[in-house]
Amino acid sequence: MAMQILPDPAALRRGRRDRALAQMDAHDIDILVLGRQANVRYVTGAPQLWVAGTRPFGPICEVIRSTGEIHLNSTWDEGIPDEISHDHLYGLAWNPMTLVDVLKALPGAATVRRVGTDSLTPTFAQLLPLAFPDAEFVDAEPALRVARRIKTPDEIAVLRGALGIAETALEVARRELAPGITEQSLTGAMMEAMAAGGVTTPATQDGAWITPRQHSWRRDESDGRVRDGDLVALSAGALADGYVGEVGRTWPVGDAPGSAELFDRSDALWDNLLRVCRPGSAGADLLGAYEASGEALPATPVAHGLGLGFDPPVISADLPVTNAAERLEPGMVLAVTGYVWEAGVGAVFTRDAVLITEDAPEVLTSGIARSRASVGSN
Repeated sequence: MAMQILPDPAALRRGRRDRALAQMDAHDIDILVLGRQANVRYVTGAPQLWVAGTRPFGPICEVIRSTGEIHLNSTWDEGIPDEISHDHLYGLAWNPMTLVDVLKALPGAATVRRVGTDSLTPTFAQLLPLAFPDAEFVDAEPALRVARRIKTPDEIAVLRGALGIAETALEVARRELAPGITEQSLTGAMMEAMAAGGVTTPATQDGAWITPRQHSWRRDESDGRVRDGDLVALSAGALADGYVGEVGRTWPVGDAPGSAELFDRSDALWDNLLRVCRPGSAGADLLGAYEASGEALPATPVAHGLGLGFDPPVISADLPVTNAAERLEPGMVLAVTGYVWEAGVGAVFTRDAVLITEDAPEVLTSGIARSRASVGSN
């Protein structure tokens, strides 16, 4: 595991920054003021410390459209790309007026016409006009979503790395799967494997669960200990180099009556899901794949974007407007979820990363076979 903090590779930084600047042009945004960590990483390529968890909006990064200059909140220059010069860094401050003074010193701040922010708080809604007195303030999140939804080839390469770590962790847990082991122990095995791969920040909390036999989604009452005949779902999510990789599989433990038919249904559903993972398909078409397969929609989203942290879209039965408006495009990467359930048997859960291409969709999580072979047989 590398101990030195390094910026993202130069080609990766350039590709993302070019997309962000193109969207600033398209949305006529002169200066971006960013506070969300994923957006800051996207345009700067600089991993930042002490930013775990959620926090209120603050001006962490600014992008000047006319010059492409970047100004960044950082107390040191380790991990800062060479193109962000030392005099473009500014330190942490408890007094928001100190940050306002930093913004006032940006090139063109006094005369700039349109400033975009990716979020805002009531405090900074009052303070930002002090720094940009002639500016109209607009929501920049739509522009950034357009930029981030299409992955560059370098982003795909980093995503493959994150997925490889997640797949390795899943395989480690699968080898531990046997009657008597607990859900917590299986999750721990995955976390340990990810840490060995250099990832200490998992993207998901519950990595293993015994699929329910009495309810389609809500877990049955149990002590969390695996027994012969259970269908056990494993879900690994790794946050590596800023990008999230997710993969999920289900395995029968020992003799699981009825599981063969359930896996057949899962395969049929997956084929229908892949069939609509093509340019021009609507988000609702992914939901329609469940209907075409005769399967009930799950409580979890059927698909969601993968990238730097959370990426849209989210395709869920609870978001009908989004489902109708969303269109798949080449370069998008989705975590696609299959879920089929049968009372008295359990559920087969699968999750794969799918790259939308001009032609057939490419499944990026190809290392873990979609196997129905039982494990832990006595």
